[in-house]
Amino acid sequence: MLKEFREFVARGNVIDLAVGVIMGAAFGRIVTTLVEGVIMPPLGLLLGRTDFSGLLFVLDSTKGIPMSLAEAKEKGIPVIAYGQFINDIVSFLIVAFAVFLLVRQVNRIKTAFERPAAVAGPTTRACPFCAMLIPIAAKRCPHCTSQL
Repeated sequence: MLKEFREFVARGNVIDLAVGVIMGAAFGRIVTTLVEGVIMPPLGLLLGRTDFSGLLFVLDSTKGIPMSLAEAKEKGIPVIAYGQFINDIVSFLIVAFAVFLLVRQVNRIKTAFERPAAVAGPTTRACPFCAMLIPIAAKRCPHCTSQL
């Protein structure tokens, strides 16, 4: 059983999958930083100094109206944190676009390698007298010695 497991893990697909998962996790952190630190602050500034991660809708205002999501969590006030949802949608769109660009490039590379080689023209023709194949440039048939 250990031998079978070792063979399974040593196959290329499993290793490729592991590398993909690790790279995806690292890429996710980069995208999160990009969205939260680079894209959303200027967008919030353009929309009136809005911090999207702090946008929330209070479901029960009997315990007070929190000024931030952290305060709502601290006081146990039920809220819908739609600002974080907006951040997550932007993150998803960036990841989806990056994956699209990657797949597009891979498909271009694959089609470049899969193109059939240029079809060379015929190099022989049939002799009109004996029907044997002869080079196209031949002036005399080597089989029947007819002048062409």
